[in-house]
Amino acid sequence: MKTKIWRLAMLGFACLLFTQCEHSVVAPPQRIFRELTPLEKSLVESDNKFGLKLFREVNRGEADRTKNVFISPLSVSMALGMTLNGANGGTLAAMQETLALAGLSTEEINQSYQSLIELLVQLDPKVKFQIANSIWHRDDYTFEPDFIKRNQTYFNALVRALNFADPRAKDIINGWVKESTNNLIDKIVDEVKRDHVMFLINAIYFKGVWTYQFDPAKTEDELFTTLDGATRPCRMMHLNGDLRYYDNAAFQAIDLPYGEAGFSMTILLPRVRTQIDSLIAACTPEDWASWMEGFAAQKVELAMPKFTTQYEIKLNDALTALGMGVAFTGAADFTRMFSPGGLAIDEVKHKTFVKVDEEGTEAAAVTSVGIIRTSLPQTISMRIDHPFLFAIRENHSQTILFLGKVMAPEQ
Repeated sequence: MKTKIWRLAMLGFACLLFTQCEHSVVAPPQRIFRELTPLEKSLVESDNKFGLKLFREVNRGEADRTKNVFISPLSVSMALGMTLNGANGGTLAAMQETLALAGLSTEEINQSYQSLIELLVQLDPKVKFQIANSIWHRDDYTFEPDFIKRNQTYFNALVRALNFADPRAKDIINGWVKESTNNLIDKIVDEVKRDHVMFLINAIYFKGVWTYQFDPAKTEDELFTTLDGATRPCRMMHLNGDLRYYDNAAFQAIDLPYGEAGFSMTILLPRVRTQIDSLIAACTPEDWASWMEGFAAQKVELAMPKFTTQYEIKLNDALTALGMGVAFTGAADFTRMFSPGGLAIDEVKHKTFVKVDEEGTEAAAVTSVGIIRTSLPQTISMRIDHPFLFAIRENHSQTILFLGKVMAPEQ
């Protein structure tokens, strides 16, 4: 009889413990944040609009439809934001239009970036989020003091003159990149060309631990179905509980918080795996905002793959398609950077890295702008076992930090 009572007591304790574990997933801890200023809100809206446009264009231009795609709109925006301080005339107007910053003065743009950087890096003490900016220029060129000062003041940019003829110049720049991304990205500059006069570089590093971590003991070998219907093995993680969930006729979505829920990963899983590119093409800022407001706590049995993705792209074609082609031509006007003129953007190069596992997410991005002389409550099953989209975003300002497409998880 005593043994039976003991077993019942232990069963009751186990049930209570399980209930408490499930309940612990109901609501992330709430933190009080300051209100965004009207300028900050405008900048976030502009960055997200630009980011979604850029992601659509990059995806559209990717010849290999089976390739994973991963970009950081924030990194690209900041690198071009620094460059914007040197643009003038039609080049300035084209860059503002492309970045969705038309109607804002350069001063307003700079102030908004400055305050947004300060907000993002201090937002969640349990998430490591770093933003670094730098400008590397030829030591025999004298650039406009106002251009240099603006980028030092508002972007906290490191400014350093180098002997671009020295083969070690690119190693010095890449050393800064490696350090600023915690060794995730080891280089962005492959060569310093004879006509190069400047590199404007943004680096972002993110490391977030899931608010509700996946139990490694529940991770299993399973199958992921690719775009063509083939299957490949993957390590599938599992998490059950009340999670922020949303769905509609086109996709299911889950929002997984990091740390104190200042940041999260949002995953959009198309109902049919072959619809992923259609979903990307149709994703407007208005749709995105509506979807993000639609999340609510639901009981979810989640299965998602561990994955690691590296991506690299030259953004010249995408940015040209979005309206700033003049900046890459001999007609470019960067006289606010170098008063004699005769400068243009050689290339906008972008590299990213992301690793997602049971503990959380580690991600990094680097963007380099090279300047040259020219002449209902229910248990819902969600198995992320086919191509999907994902974003890493900051929830207070709603800034999209990273956007990605996983066609197949890489181990």
